[in-house]
Amino acid sequence: MSADVRTAHMVASVLLGYPDERLYDGLGVLAEAVDGLPEGEARERLSAFLAHVAATSPAELAAHYVATFDLKRRCCPYLTYYAYGDTRKRGAALLRFKHALNAAGFELADGELPDHLAVVCELSARGAVREARRLLLEHRAGVEVLRAALQEERSPYADVVAAVIATLPPPGAREQEAALRLAAEGPPAEAVGLEPYAVMEAGR
Repeated sequence: MSADVRTAHMVASVLLGYPDERLYDGLGVLAEAVDGLPEGEARERLSAFLAHVAATSPAELAAHYVATFDLKRRCCPYLTYYAYGDTRKRGAALLRFKHALNAAGFELADGELPDHLAVVCELSARGAVREARRLLLEHRAGVEVLRAALQEERSPYADVVAAVIATLPPPGAREQEAALRLAAEGPPAEAVGLEPYAVMEAGR
């Protein structure tokens, strides 16, 4: 089962990144990987998004990506933002992500934050499934809120986030309550420094 999860997360990590020519050049490989997944929601959701990519021009998809993830904070792909907003506590949460990546031998590009959903999915795809799963479960409420926000925006990216959620166990009552509360109240609003990380806008 972990091999299937790694494959789903590998595809999701690519799809959640900025859509450039590398995405379109790799569509065949991504589609083949998705076709090899067992039947279920993850496969269906990823297939739906790949079909959308194939039918959409690179310029149009890139414009949608920027409008969605860079310009709408409610669609923030950085998981610690939902739990901590731009507060001092977010800095410590970011370090937890960075430590997990370092332990797996995963080095980020300069300026990239470790809590981007695509980065966590790539961590899983590289073999650190347990560590990535722990981070996803710890921030599940944020992932659920992101999926709901994308769905409300009628963004096809909702399918990719839903595919990631489908690789996790069903949420319990406490997790459902946390997601509902976060959706209603939003993240904390204290605007203070996040050293050693800079306060980022919601997007790459």
